[in-house]
Amino acid sequence: MAWTLSETFETDGGVVRWARFGAGPDPIVLVHGTPYSSFLWRDIAPALALKRSVFVFDLLGYGQSEQNADQDLTLAAQARRFVELLAYWELRRPSVVANDIGGAIVLRALLLEGASYRDLTIFDAVSGGEWERGLFTLMRTHPDVFDQLPGYAHEALVVSHLNNATHLGFSPGVLKAHLAPWLGPTGQAAFYRQYRQLSQSDTEPYEAKLGQIAVPVTLLWGREDRILPPEYGSWLHQHIPHSELHWVDDAGHLLQEDAPAQLLSHLLASSPAE
Repeated sequence: MAWTLSETFETDGGVVRWARFGAGPDPIVLVHGTPYSSFLWRDIAPALALKRSVFVFDLLGYGQSEQNADQDLTLAAQARRFVELLAYWELRRPSVVANDIGGAIVLRALLLEGASYRDLTIFDAVSGGEWERGLFTLMRTHPDVFDQLPGYAHEALVVSHLNNATHLGFSPGVLKAHLAPWLGPTGQAAFYRQYRQLSQSDTEPYEAKLGQIAVPVTLLWGREDRILPPEYGSWLHQHIPHSELHWVDDAGHLLQEDAPAQLLSHLLASSPAE
């Protein structure tokens, strides 16, 4: 199940790998969350590329992008890099799609870092409010314990964590691909490094500005999301009053895995008119 990002972009913390699909007008950028990578977009990106230019990338510290011990992987740093990447691609007002922490990254880039979007689609995403919860909180508060897990225990934990994000289960081979970047000493260290640096302190500064977003905003939310349950979608809808909220039945945290056809349908519906 090959997924290769052939292009590179040098950042302050290491190399980010990216790829472009299609050559159509009206660029669209797809932003993943944790602990995933652009591999989530493997079916969505080629389909969108039939009509549009589609840009995907792996956040620094994730997937095929560089992992090292000194990286700043906070939401604030990732938002700054996202703005730099848009400038590198010469995208002034792209459509942007994001889920999980990708939502917080693109919101912070828009509201605090000067990014401009044509429109924004966010689904099952960290956005604001009280989102530090569950296993995430344990990994943040007890990093020394998790750093010392033997490899087999770490792998079991990551597999369980990945599976918790899908309501319908992964297709054969997909779980293995999502797991691969986090295995071995380097991957294990990188897994807990990025979670330790994620904090509500990076979403709180823009919360009061959510109602000021002027571009069209579409919100999608899986009704069976166990990581960020539906009330988080309702919270974001209330804070972006002009947004459209659509519930997706029989889907969990990863619409790319549980409901790719419905996700693609919404993205195509929001495409610029011919």
